[in-house]
Amino acid sequence: MCNLYNITTTQEAIRQWTRALRDISGNLEPSVDIYPNQPGPVVRNTADGKRELANLLWGLPTPQERMKGKADYGTTNVRNPQYSHWQQFVGVEHRCVVPVTSFAEPSPTPSDKDPETGIQRNYWFARDESRPLFFFAGFWTRWQGVRKVKDGPGDFELFAFMTTKPNALIAPIHEKAMPVILTTSEETEAWLTAPWAEARHLQRTAPDNALVIVEKPATQIKFPQQAPAQGSLF
Repeated sequence: MCNLYNITTTQEAIRQWTRALRDISGNLEPSVDIYPNQPGPVVRNTADGKRELANLLWGLPTPQERMKGKADYGTTNVRNPQYSHWQQFVGVEHRCVVPVTSFAEPSPTPSDKDPETGIQRNYWFARDESRPLFFFAGFWTRWQGVRKVKDGPGDFELFAFMTTKPNALIAPIHEKAMPVILTTSEETEAWLTAPWAEARHLQRTAPDNALVIVEKPATQIKFPQQAPAQGSLF
């Protein structure tokens, strides 16, 4: 389950790719790591018909039956959009695309643990070594509730992205899922505009050569031979 990704690109590149006419995201750092329950840029459709680049918090509202405690820290990945809780978000008014240039999955190897922090080191994946822009297929919503107990209730705009079955590159590291990636302008346009009956088919496993490993822990595991790159929960 992807719970960390990086954006190393410009707002102009994101706007040009998605044809976003409005930008309310503020200033995007030259390189930024995005973690759960932190703000990240997304491109979404708005009620007035303008496509917009905005900063939202990562983590959609958690299904009530899975809530633990008084705060909802959010669900970062949506594996089964047919689940009743997620069906409210599948319309074009709640779809978004999440810009990304690389994403991380923790190493499954116990010896790949950082000796100082005790945290598993990550494998990082990108389209190729230059880490060009691509997108995750996501959902967003407005929500009222408690994100952090110490802050009390508030009004939020939240997002998450879909996952699917991993390809041969990802599976040895994370066998359950990989993000749904969109690598062409045609795919991002379809995700933002197509009826759900069509858009849902974009939830598919990426080809094995769609991504490469750009960083790995010092201790390595064996991976299938890679071809050159080409242009959750429920």
